Amino acid sequence: MNQEEKTKIEERIVDVLKTVYDPEIPVDIYELGMIYKIDVKDNDNASASDNGVAIVDIDMTFTAPNCPAADFILEDVRTKVEGVEGVASANINLVFEPAWDQSMMSEEARMELGF
Repeated sequence: MNQEEKTKIEERIVDVLKTVYDPEIPVDIYELGMIYKIDVKDNDNASASDNGVAIVDIDMTFTAPNCPAADFILEDVRTKVEGVEGVASANINLVFEPAWDQSMMSEEARMELGF
């Protein structure tokens, strides 16, 4: 897989991440700045007939460590990312360093939430 293919897969991943919401916040997790890293790597175990040519590692966080919707959100991210064309599997890593704060939100998210 070349860099252009990786970039296209990453763009599709970002598109699906923008459909994942914390049920308590009306802004998607990507615009909230909860996604710290998206790493698209070759799936060395893929055969020519496989649709999944990439393995994806995502580092993400929550706005609060005790988020009541954590399990739901993590599973939603995993399911949607693994549904992206070209993705064989996704590893979703929950991290709390650096700690999330409002400065990580996009300008769009700040406006939506009135900040």
